[in-house]
Formats: sequence, C-alpha cells, structure tokens
Amino acid sequence: MLTWPLRFLILTVTSAFFGFGGIAGSFGWLLRILFVAFLLLLIASTIARGLRGNTRTNYSRNPNPP
Repeated sequence: MLTWPLRFLILTVTSAFFGFGGIAGSFGWLLRILFVAFLLLLIASTIARGLRGNTRTNYSRNPNPP
C-alpha cells in the first residue's frame, strides 16, 4: 500500500523538475491524500492490535500443538 504514495512522490518530483507545474500539483494532491489514508490505516491497525493483544502463537518448535 505504501508503494502508491511513493510512486506519486516520484512523479511529483520529476514533473516539477521538468516544469509541469499543474501536473506536479495534481500528483502532490494525490500523494497527500494517499499518505494520510496510509497513516490513518497504520494508526487504526496499531490500536486494534493493542486492544486485541498478542494472539500469535509460535508452533514452529512443536509440530504437534496442544
């Protein structure tokens, strides 16, 4: 999911470098929206994991779990 903001960041920088200001502004706007969405999902998943607790169990050492 993080690849989309990185792609728009690269497109924004390259289009601004070559002088396409309108396109760079549009890519920058999309980059901002995708970055905020990624950040909100990261925070939500962190909170959900904290509320749920550590439910993962490592069965790699014992092939026959109880």
